[in-house]
Amino acid sequence: MSAEILAPAATGAGPLFEIRGLAKSYDARPVLQGLDFTIERGESLVILGRSGSGKSVTLRLLVGLEPPDAGSIRFDGMEIVGLPESSLLPVRRRVAMLFQGGALFDSMTVRENLSFPLREHGGRSEAEIDERVRELLSEVHLDGIEGKFPADLSGGMKKRVALARALALRPEAVLFDEPTTGLDPMTSASIARLILETQARRKATAVIVTHDLALTRAVADRIAFLDEGRFRFLGPLAEALSSADPVLSNFLAGKEEPQDVVAAATRRA
Repeated sequence: MSAEILAPAATGAGPLFEIRGLAKSYDARPVLQGLDFTIERGESLVILGRSGSGKSVTLRLLVGLEPPDAGSIRFDGMEIVGLPESSLLPVRRRVAMLFQGGALFDSMTVRENLSFPLREHGGRSEAEIDERVRELLSEVHLDGIEGKFPADLSGGMKKRVALARALALRPEAVLFDEPTTGLDPMTSASIARLILETQARRKATAVIVTHDLALTRAVADRIAFLDEGRFRFLGPLAEALSSADPVLSNFLAGKEEPQDVVAAATRRA
């Protein structure tokens, strides 16, 4: 078997990610304006913010799917900004991303979807791949669905298969982009449990972008609240829940901001 695939989680000193001065604009519109933060090994960091605040952009920058306009991103002590695509591949083996839509291949069975990253990185026989696929499906409580296609699955099942595929190479960190979007509350709660189980089993780092406040309360160690391109709050969940900041408090309570109320009234007029 490949030693690279079976590598244990990082045990080095210091944070897993260290980000300084991160900035990104689109069509001259600033989205991120100089973010400074760290992501600690084994923690669960939830990034919150209004739609369009740059939450998903932040995830894409962390794994080099697009470059920042300015700033530094250090992963396990290594600067990744400016690295060529070939040099980013080792980072992406250690950091998995679960996209909002799951990004499963519709023309492939569940087995083929889960086998894909294992084959891409080599080092396993077909028997070993089959064993690993069974292990992954068991982890997400979907035993025996190897032969099904994505079209045969419910929304919640697709999310769980996508999570299983993200875990295939035993990543040290998993980045979740809106993992419960479109799911009912019970299915969303099951995804929250899977995130917690994954962290407990693997000691993995989780970075979760979400609007789901129930998910946030279930899994967050710390909250990063994006507002106008910067973190208005970055700290423990308990501190966020007791914050006197009216913008953060209203967001966590699911209340509209005054400008939203005015805008809604204007649209109805």
